[in-house]
Amino acid sequence: MVNIPKNRRTHCKKCKKHTEHKVSQYKASRERKVAVGRRRYDRKNSGYKGQTRPILRKKAKTTKKIVLKLECRDCGIKKQLHIKRCKQLKLGGELKRKGEVLSF
Repeated sequence: MVNIPKNRRTHCKKCKKHTEHKVSQYKASRERKVAVGRRRYDRKNSGYKGQTRPILRKKAKTTKKIVLKLECRDCGIKKQLHIKRCKQLKLGGELKRKGEVLSF
């Protein structure tokens, strides 16, 4: 599991300096039903014929690459940052301290 703080100081293109950024996880938006490719696919699949394009059933990867969305606190501009693959991502969780005694 990867633990990432909710705030990060990093460079902002618009401000041209290091500023505080709000960190969130990128999430894909909903598919548009009237996009050209979607309309073409629906038209091709309609009628008295079967599935025209192959449906991918064999997944090769078990994890996804994580994309973080960084928003500048000063100007509000957003940028994306890619990090490595991980199964689980936690934003703003408790940090581990060095030499801390475990309590049950």
